[in-house]
Amino acid sequence: MDPARLPLRDVHLPPPPSWWPPAPGWWWLGGAVLLALLVVACIRLWRRARRRRWRRWFDAQCAAGSPPQRIAAMSALLRRAARRRRPGAELLQGEDWLRFLDGDEGAAFSAGAGRLLLEGGFRPRLEPAAVEAAGELARARFLELMEARR
Repeated sequence: MDPARLPLRDVHLPPPPSWWPPAPGWWWLGGAVLLALLVVACIRLWRRARRRRWRRWFDAQCAAGSPPQRIAAMSALLRRAARRRRPGAELLQGEDWLRFLDGDEGAAFSAGAGRLLLEGGFRPRLEPAAVEAAGELARARFLELMEARR
C-alpha cells in the first residue's frame, strides 16, 4: 500500500481539565486553612474575653473603699500578677518593687504617679487625682503582667 494514501487522521488532544470540581488535595488544603483560621479566631476571642474579665476584676477590687484602701488593693493585685510573671517578684520591696513594675518601658512607677503605691496605702488622706493616675498605671501594668507567659 502507498504510504501517502493511508487513511490517517490528526492527533486529537483531550480537553483541558475544568477548574470545578477541584482535586481532593485542594479540598484538604481549603479545609486546613479554614480550620486554622477558626482556631486563630477562637484564640483571639478567648484572650479578649480573658482580658476583659481581668479588667472588670481589677476595677471591682479597686473601686470600693477609701483612697488608701484602693491603693492597697491595687498593690495587692499587682503583687499577685507579678508572681504570675516571675515567681518571687511579689516579695520585692521599695525601689526594687517599683523598678520591677516599671519594666522596660520607662519610669512611670519609680519617678511618676506609680510611686504612690509604696506608701499611699498608709497615708490618711490622698488626692483623688493622684489615686486615679496611679490606678490607670496599675491597671495597665496589671493586665500586662497577667498576659505575660512564663
